Parts: sequence; C-alpha cells; structure tokens
Amino acid sequence: MNPPIRILDAAPAAGTGESPVWDESLGRLWWVDIPAPALHRTDPATGETETWTVPEPVGCLGLCRSGTLLLGLRSGIQRFDPKDGLLYRLAAPEPDRPENRLNDGKVSPEGRFLVGSMNDTEEKSPTGALWRLDPGQRTCARLAGDITISNGLAWSPDGRTLWHSDTEAGVIWNWDYDPADGTVCNRREVCRPDAATGLPDGGAVDAEGGYWSAGVSAGRLNRWLPDGTLDRFVELPVRAPTMPCFGGPGLRTLFVTSLRNKDHGPHDGRLIALDVGIAGTPVGHFAD
Repeated sequence: MNPPIRILDAAPAAGTGESPVWDESLGRLWWVDIPAPALHRTDPATGETETWTVPEPVGCLGLCRSGTLLLGLRSGIQRFDPKDGLLYRLAAPEPDRPENRLNDGKVSPEGRFLVGSMNDTEEKSPTGALWRLDPGQRTCARLAGDITISNGLAWSPDGRTLWHSDTEAGVIWNWDYDPADGTVCNRREVCRPDAATGLPDGGAVDAEGGYWSAGVSAGRLNRWLPDGTLDRFVELPVRAPTMPCFGGPGLRTLFVTSLRNKDHGPHDGRLIALDVGIAGTPVGHFAD
C-alpha cells in the first residue's frame, strides 16, 4: 500500500526538476530546474518559492558551511551567495569537453563536493566522469570515467560507502569511500534495474542504509539494499521522478523532484512529498 503523497502545487512546475537539498537552518528545500535554468528555494509547508535565474543549465547544488551554495553549472562549479545573488567561479573540471555538462552532485558527509558529468548532445556517449572538489582547491580530482549519465550520488550512514549510478547504462554501483581523503576504490555492481523497474536517476540513503532511487522510466521510487535486493517500491503520481531527498523535522519527509516531457501528465514536473516511514541521513555541508 502506498503512503500518502502530497503534491506541492504552489511550487513551480519544472522542465527538469533536480537536486533537492534540505536546508535545516532555514526549514526550506533548495532545488534546481536544469533547462530553465533556475535555482529554487521552497517552503514545503506552503509551496511558496523564491527563484533565482542562473546563466547556464544547472545540474545540482550543495550547501556550504558558510551559508553559500555550490552550483554545478554546465561549464563548472560556482559558488552562489543568496544574499546578493552573485556567482563566483571555483573550478571547471572538463574545459576540454564542451559537449558535456555537470549533472548530479552532492556534498559528502565530511564536507567534499562530488559531481558527475554527462554528454549533453549525445546522451548515449560515455564521455562523462565523476569528480571531487576539496575545500580550498580550485581544481577537481577525477575519480572515474567512461560514464554515460552520472547520477545517484549518496553515502551510507557511516560515510564509508558511496552509491553511484549510470542512468543510460541502467546500473547502480557501490564504492568504498575513504572520508579521510575522499578517494574511492573497489567499485562493485549492486543491481541493473530495467526500464519497467525504473532506470536509476537521483538517489538518497535512509538511516537504515536503504538506497531510495528515482526510477525515472517507471514513475516510482525503488528502495535497494546493498546486496542488490529490491526491498520495496512506491508508485508516484509523476511519470518521471528524478531525485529524492530526505528533509523536514527529523528528516522524516521524502521530497522528490520530477520532469515534464512533451506528453506530460497533470503532475509531471512538480515537487512531491511523502513519508516512507524511515528517517534519512543528515545533509552534508561543504567545508568552506
């Protein structure tokens, strides 16, 4: 039986909503609309939303300890200050790949920023990579390559396992992650969900270590266990969910972004919220 689902109709409908991040200090949900391109900050109680237009397609965001944000724009990682609306360029991990753009990204529990890329002109081309930006640095470390659509970044509750997916390849992996230096090793395949089960888009980990993956091709959320078991799934009122995020009091609410296609349904592109009966893991903040 599905849990009750709330559609935040007062918030904007997105072309491609992505990267929801809960800001506990404000009690607000940050998220982006990639093609708009726009950054949103929504009050989940009312749906009231503040919006900032950005100059390039924006794939992801991360909170900083200073109160600013990191944005993964098409051309690179920039710092955004919501107080004045200004952007400051930090790093351009792929200046030699103008066909690529940054896609899914997330701050690690100890304060680094990981972000993946994808080919924005030919989505079946494996030109993407996974990158890491360390605090105080202006260049990124390359963690993995030969990725088609990098997605699904999330950490286990102890911060030592990194979840990662390739949407086009239809695969979800686990990496061993070292919080001391941000390195990854020992990549292993967790599962290969098909289109009917839900190709893996964004993901979030709950306090029990379950991985909630947005099944973008199937209109549902899938909870995967590290051994590859599909523990449960939730049918959603959107055809293409893109990324879940735990937030709200006690991290008990799961917020989900979605996208609209040309034949979209009435709720596609909307933010939705639901209680899946499990709390989430805390949100990381970039150690600036």
